Amino acid sequence: MKPVSEIGFIRFPGMKQLTAAPPPPTIHDVAKRAGVGSATVSRVLNGTAPVSQSTREAVMTAIAELNYTPSTAARRLSLGKTFTISIIIPFFTRPSFVERLRGIDSVLDQSAYDVIVYNVETPERRNRYINEVPRQDRSDGVIIVSLPPTDEDVQAFRRNQVPVVSVDALFPSLTSVGEDAILGGEQATQHLLDLGHEQIAYISDILNDPLAHGSNASLFRSIGYRRSLERAGIKPRASYQLSCYQDRPSTRTLARELLASPQRPTAIFAACDTQALGILEAARDLNLRVPQDLSIIGYDDIEIAEYVGLTTMRQALFRSGQRGAELMLQMLEGKLDEPVSEVLPTDLIVRTSTCPPLIHPQTRPTRRAAPVAKHSSPKSPGSRNGKVATKRDRKPT
Repeated sequence: MKPVSEIGFIRFPGMKQLTAAPPPPTIHDVAKRAGVGSATVSRVLNGTAPVSQSTREAVMTAIAELNYTPSTAARRLSLGKTFTISIIIPFFTRPSFVERLRGIDSVLDQSAYDVIVYNVETPERRNRYINEVPRQDRSDGVIIVSLPPTDEDVQAFRRNQVPVVSVDALFPSLTSVGEDAILGGEQATQHLLDLGHEQIAYISDILNDPLAHGSNASLFRSIGYRRSLERAGIKPRASYQLSCYQDRPSTRTLARELLASPQRPTAIFAACDTQALGILEAARDLNLRVPQDLSIIGYDDIEIAEYVGLTTMRQALFRSGQRGAELMLQMLEGKLDEPVSEVLPTDLIVRTSTCPPLIHPQTRPTRRAAPVAKHSSPKSPGSRNGKVATKRDRKPT
């Protein structure tokens, strides 16, 4: 066997000899082409010091001619920044969280920052991310979505000197964007009261959950629900206030038990649209007509809500993500000296899942059937529908 040094290669007809690719241009190559020092090129790229317009143009021309791409690692090292914004968000595949995430991405995609998403599905993971991610060696800023921080968390953020924005969880000592969930709960319940309902139930995700979404939004909406009932002179029933995991199957099972009970409600307020869909399925299982036998109102106005005709409270999901990202960039640019809190509006969107109640089947009197009238039948209660808003709070895809 021949030594390796004597082993040759077979050359085929027309085969070109391979040559090594030239090394990529460096900042020193740009400086030489522009006739300036490397430090001047760095100042132009990073904007860390004033540079004359003629020098800037010479450097940018050299960059274009050499097709130079700055080293991200070197730039981060020289500026002492990660150029990363972290997003801590629970169950980010759920529709409402997806919308908020899309809003954040629509803003940060146009910035110089990379985005890292941390998905939280357990209390342990929530605590680990909240404690470890807001550090200067990991992120320049952190956006926390629908996970209310504790006072201890906020103190840690300040010690680490990392900007933090809370989205969907208003917090007085943090820059935050959210909704008035109590008012939203009042508006949803008042809509059902205005239609004439008195037997109104409220189904939500688990209250006081360690992963409570939107700073206990479901709890605050339940406060609004009870306030509206009490204002109308109706004592809230404990048997009408139920909770389960925030998914369709769990809500479907819970609602089916409620609707099969002797004193079933004539209307249900769901704390989110996902749970409202589970209630719709439960009504279908029991052959209850929506809205004639059961009115249903949801919360969020996710995309499928319009398709199924669900009356709901519209949250500014996409816009809340946008504002959170915009406020984060302002903080990183030094434009916000003090925490600010922005409350975004909620709007009642009336569709076809709510109408005035019929006489409750348990209280309907027994009587002989009336003779068939010669004139046309009156308008169906299900056709009484409010004005439907058509402009959606969603960025076109």
